[in-house]
Amino acid sequence: MGASRGELKKDEHPECPESVTDWPARGWAAALGLLAALPAALWLRGFMVDDALISARYAANIAAGHGYRFNIADPISDGVTPLGWAHLLALFARGAEPVLTAFRAAKWMGLFAWLISAALLGVAIDRIHTRRRRYLGLVLIATSAPLAAWCSAGMETGLVLGLATTAVAARVLGFEVITLCASAVAAAWRPELLPWAVVLAACPPRTELPSNTVLARPWLRAAFAATAALLVAALRFGIFQRPTPLALLAKPPNLQHGVYYAFASAMLCGLVAVLAWSRLPPWIRGLQAALAAHVVAIMLAGGDWMPLSRLMVPVLPTVALTASFVVAHSNRVWGGGRLALALAGQLFVMFKVAPAAAQVGDHRLAVIEQLRRPLQRAQSVASLDIGWVGATSSAAVLDLAGVTDPAVAVLPGGHTSKHIPSTLLAARHIDTLVLLLGKSAPLEKPWTHSKFARVVELRVARLNGMARDYRVVALSQGKLRYVVLQRKHR
Repeated sequence: MGASRGELKKDEHPECPESVTDWPARGWAAALGLLAALPAALWLRGFMVDDALISARYAANIAAGHGYRFNIADPISDGVTPLGWAHLLALFARGAEPVLTAFRAAKWMGLFAWLISAALLGVAIDRIHTRRRRYLGLVLIATSAPLAAWCSAGMETGLVLGLATTAVAARVLGFEVITLCASAVAAAWRPELLPWAVVLAACPPRTELPSNTVLARPWLRAAFAATAALLVAALRFGIFQRPTPLALLAKPPNLQHGVYYAFASAMLCGLVAVLAWSRLPPWIRGLQAALAAHVVAIMLAGGDWMPLSRLMVPVLPTVALTASFVVAHSNRVWGGGRLALALAGQLFVMFKVAPAAAQVGDHRLAVIEQLRRPLQRAQSVASLDIGWVGATSSAAVLDLAGVTDPAVAVLPGGHTSKHIPSTLLAARHIDTLVLLLGKSAPLEKPWTHSKFARVVELRVARLNGMARDYRVVALSQGKLRYVVLQRKHR
């Protein structure tokens, strides 16, 4: 891998440190990285999204011997984007509430993965330059609500974040094999990371590689970075007859939304701090190119409906690392000005969005407790937010978004606006509906006149005979107001 750990060479920038073996300094830098990430992560540990409970229910069914499926009686389905994530969670899906147990394990795994990699990031930032201004890059970590929220949201994002952070930190420290392996696995679990991983691999490393090794060839490094993702795609095709996750079919990309999402995420997540070019070494330009590739990738993917820039989160440590070099390398005024603009966007999110995000988990768990009893009597439930519904009982759940159900995924519309035919409800013998009321919207009489939160729920409520066939049996109280409706006996 080129120079050994005790012989790491200077690159063309004359102020790069000569040694990476100063262990006391490494410990201090690691502590600095950890302290930058920890406060916000602890504050936002209550954040979650409903999809995290979807993975947890898959895990519970795997642990119980029912296989890779959301409903026990249904065929296996590709309802979890990172193939293997539910199997990992299945190791923890035990006890009286296996879904919630697996979910809590996912939160802890993600948090620890991020904190450990943040400590490694601190070491990398310490070694990236000699000017003290380099540590200002850690301010981007400390003020990032997306990083703090998503690391413990209960999804795979925390582990992927840890892998992506390890990849870029290893490049600074001269461990190019670790960079290639970590970025390849991250891309295998999150397909939109594939361009970032390939560009990162193909761009020049910090340390010169021996010319007689395969790692010296950029195209071979790029091919290696793509290998894991291609293997997962092939495995998916063999099992599900499609190389991409079911979510891609259920949520067709929208380029216009993707462009807006990417632009907003870039403005609010500090990417302006890396916008520099003059006299930068090639490996720093490589990090910038990898970030640009990721921005284009999430544009083409159509963005994301989840809050706090989820698709941007895994590359935010790349932003912080690159910004550390740029701030230290640039003129104080220009470098400081770019960093100030980056912080303005992040602080806006931290003060405007983060306080509500920190309470999401409590609101969701409160709904589970309030509606557990009426839902436990159900045999077959239709809902858009199937994660928490699936955590309350073992009833079959019809996914109105199609994320876990191929029959719904192919229906016209986006994942919150599917055209659900009444014949599908009849064919699945739906005896219970769970619909979310719009913000501050009252429950009307008849209930079908109520204003529901998403288009698909409005469409289901407006199907012929719904007021006649279903009656209200429960309504949750608090921030999230879900209506539970049961089919009348005729």
